[in-house]
Amino acid sequence: MNITTYVNYEKYQQANQQFIANYPQGALVVFMGDSITEFWPYQRPTFFAQNNFIGRGIGGQVSHQMLLRFREDVLNLKPQVVVILAGTNDIAQNSGAIDLPRVADNIFSMAELACAHGVSVILCSVLPASDFPWRSGLQPVHRIVELNQLIKQYAVQHQIPYVDYYAAMNDGKGGLRVPDFTNAKDLVHPNAAGYVMMESLIAPVIASVLEARSNELI
Repeated sequence: MNITTYVNYEKYQQANQQFIANYPQGALVVFMGDSITEFWPYQRPTFFAQNNFIGRGIGGQVSHQMLLRFREDVLNLKPQVVVILAGTNDIAQNSGAIDLPRVADNIFSMAELACAHGVSVILCSVLPASDFPWRSGLQPVHRIVELNQLIKQYAVQHQIPYVDYYAAMNDGKGGLRVPDFTNAKDLVHPNAAGYVMMESLIAPVIASVLEARSNELI
């Protein structure tokens, strides 16, 4: 296996180099994730452009792939805040079956790397999903709930903000609401309205974290 290709370091390599050259003071907020994060700036470009947010999502990635590229795609950009959304593709077994505590540990390791570099962390719940069309039949509902419980417990223990997309977007049965936030053929990726809902939840948390950081400097 070619680890460089597997992690896909190249996807944002040029963009990262350009950003570092043009903005040596660093980024405001970087969003780390999979395709749900990757598609967000395309579905809702104004949200990212007007707020000086940076998306670093890569479709299909599991949490350990994100952890491997965390330095290049997050830390080297010197953000004030990182928003971490991971776990969907682990539960979908994109890189094979894995125990949920190990998925959670990958997420926690990203959070701890960020904290060690003075970057504030916001942890997010995995979005609801009744099925994964590319790997149907895994019945992910209960595993998503379990992983979210692990993430929330860690966030509470470490006084890290936790954004609960799951509670706001599930259909009452553990799926992403159709047609409100996704379509019946997808079931996993938010539509534009789904991203608007996510923005309504994450934006005030980001503002609060940035305000707290500002107050610490006074």
